[in-house]
Amino acid sequence: MSFTKFSLRGILKTLGPGILYAGAAIGASHLVQSTRAGANYSFELIWAVILINLFKYPFFEFAYRYTAATGKSMLEGYRNIGKWALVTFFILSFITAIINFSAVVIVCSGLAAFFFNLQIDLFYVSIILLLAVLLMLFLGHYAVLDWTMKGMILILSIATITAFIIALGHGTNIQDGFIPPELWDAAGITFLIALMGWMPTPIEASVWPSLWTLEKKKQTKYDPNYKEQLFDFHAGYIGSAVMALFFLGLGAFVLYGSGMQFSNSSIEFSGQLVSIYSKTFGSWSTPLMAAITMLTMFSTALTVIDGYPRTLEASIIEITPSAKKYSPKLYWVWVLFLSLVAVLIIGVFTSSMKTLLDFATIISFLAAPFFAFINYKVVTSNFIPKENHPKGWLKALSRLGIIFLITFSILYIISRIVL
Repeated sequence: MSFTKFSLRGILKTLGPGILYAGAAIGASHLVQSTRAGANYSFELIWAVILINLFKYPFFEFAYRYTAATGKSMLEGYRNIGKWALVTFFILSFITAIINFSAVVIVCSGLAAFFFNLQIDLFYVSIILLLAVLLMLFLGHYAVLDWTMKGMILILSIATITAFIIALGHGTNIQDGFIPPELWDAAGITFLIALMGWMPTPIEASVWPSLWTLEKKKQTKYDPNYKEQLFDFHAGYIGSAVMALFFLGLGAFVLYGSGMQFSNSSIEFSGQLVSIYSKTFGSWSTPLMAAITMLTMFSTALTVIDGYPRTLEASIIEITPSAKKYSPKLYWVWVLFLSLVAVLIIGVFTSSMKTLLDFATIISFLAAPFFAFINYKVVTSNFIPKENHPKGWLKALSRLGIIFLITFSILYIISRIVL
């Protein structure tokens, strides 16, 4: 494999897994959590968005680095450092998959119900949504993910940046007598952890681009080199990090101090989210932005509904190689299982979208130190060529990242006990 060749043609052929990653990020964590951060605390949490993107960066980069250097998935790296790492990863991923799968579907279902003005229970909307996603994955699989995500992310990004610039010119909408909420109480710390849990995405999702890269090679018949794959990663990661700041800023300028509180109902929340754009662009934009946000979240649902089953299937095959004979049936078993569980969970949380989402993001944050640690172990092991080991500054940043994740996990636990 060449490590020096770097061409525009190669980059265009390689771009895909990083964009899918960005699509997974610019979903619930950006549309919902970043916007809520700005709406509730203005720019007070901008440090949290910047730091969590910075400190999670090494662990996502490590997954790309390993696949680019070895041509193997990150899961093989876990197996190499010890079966304990792979089994623990599988167990934690199974738990987070059930919760996160459900959270993404309920947000997407709310946007779909709002856009189509569906007068039926959100439970049934989620079933229709899941059937649509399953059909698209069955008919197109990776190609559907690749092309759908690129278009939706581009459109939403342009609209959000434009709306932010317009809102910047208008200034804030703080009402007289507005009292800013407290950040460092139990509720504030809980939201802070929830914000960082999926910012930019859960760390276990770092495995997904590793698997998508291998699938992309099959699709294009092109074997990208080391630099081209890292370029794809940086395009997705940096782009999603920057967009998080725009979503936070949009919430701060349009909603902070306005007196509006985000609803716990997924459908009502969707209307409030779309209203941010209509207040900025004008009422004419409501149908357009409802369609764009709904399709963007639908693309995120596609990514998540593919990513977790793909990871769980590959994990089982790495743990028990004899299970490979059941692929791709095993993939569809996981898709159907997680879809069924998601429907059951949504049936309980139909009117509690924010509660489910915050629970999912907090669980992801508390699991993050383990995922970060094993990613670090893989890329500093002898199972990756020495010349592809991370440089000193990146190792140092990863150690600081692990300390950051552990520190705030402890802070959250203390806040639940003491505050």
